[in-house]
Amino acid sequence: MHWEQKVQYATNTDVGMRRKNNQDSLVVQTLAEQEVWEKKGHLFVVADGMGGHAVGELASKIAVDTIPLTFLKSRARDIAGSLIESVEHANAAIYRKGSENLDFKRMGTTCVVLALGPSGASIAHVGDSRCYRVRKDRIEQVTFDHSLEWELRRQGTLKPGDVFLPEAKHVITRSLGPEEKVQVDVDGPHPVLPGDQFVLCSDGLTGHVADAEIGMIVRELPPDEASKLLVNLANLRGGSDNTTVIVVRVEAGPNDSPEPVLATGTETTTWGWLLGFWFSILLCVVGTYGIVNEYPVQGAGGATAGLLAIMLLLRRWYRSREPEFRELPETTIHARVYTSTRARTTKVFLQGLAKLERELKKLAIEENWKVDWEEHDKQLDLAREALDTKKGGGAAMSHLGQALDILTLGLHARRKQQRLRQMAQDDKSDG
Repeated sequence: MHWEQKVQYATNTDVGMRRKNNQDSLVVQTLAEQEVWEKKGHLFVVADGMGGHAVGELASKIAVDTIPLTFLKSRARDIAGSLIESVEHANAAIYRKGSENLDFKRMGTTCVVLALGPSGASIAHVGDSRCYRVRKDRIEQVTFDHSLEWELRRQGTLKPGDVFLPEAKHVITRSLGPEEKVQVDVDGPHPVLPGDQFVLCSDGLTGHVADAEIGMIVRELPPDEASKLLVNLANLRGGSDNTTVIVVRVEAGPNDSPEPVLATGTETTTWGWLLGFWFSILLCVVGTYGIVNEYPVQGAGGATAGLLAIMLLLRRWYRSREPEFRELPETTIHARVYTSTRARTTKVFLQGLAKLERELKKLAIEENWKVDWEEHDKQLDLAREALDTKKGGGAAMSHLGQALDILTLGLHARRKQQRLRQMAQDDKSDG
């Protein structure tokens, strides 16, 4: 990555549908001077606080206030050293604050930090807040979750596909604040290509939106639209936690070759895969014909080869739809991809967005929400037109996302009215 490459980003954070306060925090620190950038890089931070009442909120706020300043002042020899120093400094600040007051005892926060500089993308993290890289039609998780589930995977006790108790999924094994010392993982530097996008998020997002869906949204939409749709989708699917998202896109520089243009259709398989699949079926048919007639040995060989080819192709198709777990390391500093998932937009996903919009619209009409219906209907018509073209996956997602955002604003306004009404009733009861 070089200085001339522009970085676009968008942030979004929301309290969710079940929490009373937002314990997530975020900060973005972009540098205006090339000399400083060449030593450090642009910085993006997401922290997810833990603790009752305002304790978690305070912990995450200390993290996002401390890390950028310490990162810039650090005299470490490399970016990894500066990242570790800044996160350790935040841990010490939170630990000190927690030691001053019994109400703050063992307060903590997760933390994920992305630095984009001349050497590429470097990520420091503690806890289960994540960083993803979206490149072409893949979304890759480039941080290791410090959670019970992932630690069991590292040890080999839990295999991909094994059933894991839902209540234990979010048990984290490492965080900032509860202990005087903390182990900070640093991943990278990862090479950055023009068009690469990074997503930093709290587990409020990943608890409701699958990796592949995150990849589809970020791949198709500009950062501001993507961040809105990601948070709205998490909320409309339950919003059980605070949700925070930062979407970062690295543009091409003036001397970079253009980013390859990828189709935005909704196909889930390639032509090569389809040709191989149908050829394998043909081989099975011809082999079976040989067995029934005068060539049993040759026919059996052909049929067997065809069946094996079909099994391999189906296995490849299945793996392209599910997260691919890579080897989980034990070292502190590394540059690996932990999961990799196909992120090309599917018809099924677009249909799911359309269904969600219909259900939300029905509720809005029934409860008489305040909605800008003229703009909503306009976006919905544009989405239908895009879907009719059969290759307008990105445009359809954009318009459906904007229609959902308009309805979600109405939902939030409705919820606010209900809270105010409830507060007024409580005041009357107290009086």
